[in-house]
Amino acid sequence: QVQLVESGGGLVQAGGSLRLSCAASGRTYGNYAMGWFRQAPGKEREFVAIISVSGGITDYADFVKGRFTISRDNAKNTVYLQMNSLKPEDTAVYYCAADQRYSVSAATVDYWGQGTQVTVSS
Repeated sequence: QVQLVESGGGLVQAGGSLRLSCAASGRTYGNYAMGWFRQAPGKEREFVAIISVSGGITDYADFVKGRFTISRDNAKNTVYLQMNSLKPEDTAVYYCAADQRYSVSAATVDYWGQGTQVTVSS
């Protein structure tokens, strides 16, 4: 069992930055790839970024490449999403996810956080 709690969301102007954090609890955290997804109103939940168990492999959705960076600190059981050059279209609820498979599909996620709202004003 893994519990995930996100923090760091908020309101920011276009071009600004935010860093999301996801604190994980549970003895098996180190067995999971960790990812971030997002869901805007009226849209399906979509993949944003994923990081492998060791942190050595990452993948990003095309629309965030070069702007967002995912990282993890296994000593602190925390995964981060640094978001730079934010755009109004990045506005969404951002969810942390734990997946035993290194997968970009929401269908394979084993555990979800409750989500944190990110709003980017123009």
